[in-house]
Amino acid sequence: MFALGTYSAAIFLGSPLLLGAVGAFLFNRQEHASFGKTLSVTFLSLLLFAGLLLVLAFEGAVCIAMALPLACLLAIPGALVGWTIAQRTSVPASHAGYALLALPALAGIEGTQDQSFGGEVVTTVEIDAPADVVWEHVVSFSELPAPNRLVFELGIAYPVRAVIDGVGVGAVRRCEFSTGAFVEPITHWEPGRRLAFDVAEQPPPMEEWSFYAEIDAPHLDGYLRCLRGEFRLVPLGDGRTRLEGSTWYELDMQPGPYWKLWTDALLHSIHERVLEHIAREAERSRR
Repeated sequence: MFALGTYSAAIFLGSPLLLGAVGAFLFNRQEHASFGKTLSVTFLSLLLFAGLLLVLAFEGAVCIAMALPLACLLAIPGALVGWTIAQRTSVPASHAGYALLALPALAGIEGTQDQSFGGEVVTTVEIDAPADVVWEHVVSFSELPAPNRLVFELGIAYPVRAVIDGVGVGAVRRCEFSTGAFVEPITHWEPGRRLAFDVAEQPPPMEEWSFYAEIDAPHLDGYLRCLRGEFRLVPLGDGRTRLEGSTWYELDMQPGPYWKLWTDALLHSIHERVLEHIAREAERSRR
């Protein structure tokens, strides 16, 4: 992944499969062990490999923890294949090295193709205040309190405040995060109804937890791209408003469905932090 500059399916799916297969094969070459014991050794190998990535500053603890459930799941069939081959054949141990050569080859082929995918994440909140009051706190909002969710304490970037320079389409909104600022040129301005913007600049998505003050994990640079965002205000009657927040993004990490689960959940957490703050401020203003 570091040499090829890609987070491909071959890396995330192939690595634990091959590690499980090769490790189980080599472990059973001299003396056949039970599959349960072989699987224990396989999981231990994965943990040691994860620890090596952390110690060598290739990755941070949070992203390793997110990848580990998938790696453990995929290592099981790999270990079964390696265990079966060792139990039933007399293939030389040196042949295990040939299997490892397939991984960079597959990753190289996959790296020549566009693997990006994207989506929209929508989060809503109902506010006990009319739309015109809510709008004032959507355009820009005061500093948020310190985060109280574990996901942000682990290093995921979180919003701090938002300010705007100008009024209407063409104005530039800056949403300050813990890692820097999103620069958001306004593309749609409909007071009390809808605010839409592109994302011209964005900060790193997180600060990786590590033994070191700073690490250069590749996924922190351009693999998650927020494209645009939007707030929609829907009057509900009785002076209440439904506020909807959307973010459209692209991600260059495979396997897409797995990482989409994490990305959507994290974006929902960020949305909720902002929307809940806007709701508190709008309801306080109404009083």
